[in-house]
Amino acid sequence: MGMYQKILVAYDGSGSAKNALKEASRFAQEEKATIKLLVVVPSYDGDLDLLAISNVKESVENQGRMLLDEAVQIAEAEGLSPLKNLEFGEPYEKIVSVADDENCDLIVMGRKGLSGIERELVGSVTARVIGHTKKDVLVIPEGATLSWNKVLLGTDNSPESRSAVERALEIAKEHNSAVAAVSVVYSATDIFTMSHQLVNEMKKGVQKQLEKLKLEAKSAGLDLNLMIKEGEPHEGIIEAAQEFGANVIIMGSHGRTGLKRLLMGSVTEKVLGFAFCPVLVCHKKE
Repeated sequence: MGMYQKILVAYDGSGSAKNALKEASRFAQEEKATIKLLVVVPSYDGDLDLLAISNVKESVENQGRMLLDEAVQIAEAEGLSPLKNLEFGEPYEKIVSVADDENCDLIVMGRKGLSGIERELVGSVTARVIGHTKKDVLVIPEGATLSWNKVLLGTDNSPESRSAVERALEIAKEHNSAVAAVSVVYSATDIFTMSHQLVNEMKKGVQKQLEKLKLEAKSAGLDLNLMIKEGEPHEGIIEAAQEFGANVIIMGSHGRTGLKRLLMGSVTEKVLGFAFCPVLVCHKKE
């Protein structure tokens, strides 16, 4: 049995959602996992007469059922017999609640190709799901394939990233993956200039933490490659992923409450926006 036993795939009919569903279906086959398809139809609160509202609701519901049927066909083409849900309401709330109610342990979402400043926003639904769920979330860019051959762990050695460390080592061991860990020494030259001595001291501290992680991986039978980058954290992680040839990036999601949940941590958010490969976001275990 694999690490994930029930996978929830949010489907909206977009190209990125179709790709994410295909990749998630193949992964579910490998994991011998159950796959749950979810289409969320936003609630309609327009100011129309009752007859018009009824017609709009019926039309929207029919569209939702068509999307669900389409998703089922994609999953069945991959040899699966999926479960399915059609929900009405706020998409991120329904994705989070269905994942909880159905005891799913992974949420899969697509990410369309974006450019410019849009990349930093990812998409409000994805951002809110990650901000509110306690489940792992796998975000697959449009056109990307899912493979665990080369796993890159992005870590800042914080308690919040611990779940990502554990998951990365678990995945690497299960799939016999090559695995690397990267930490980024942040030097904000636009705000102040750090001395070379200070940067070097910070690098030494990061190196010590990564060496401890390497020993932990070794005890699990894994040879962990260590990478240290300097500069903007998300840029360093993406650069490391490119150098390592990563198939997937694994990161933690820092715990936040209230309005900040909608924004997530800026590093995770930006990596999700710029990554060329799937990104697995792991939440701190309670």
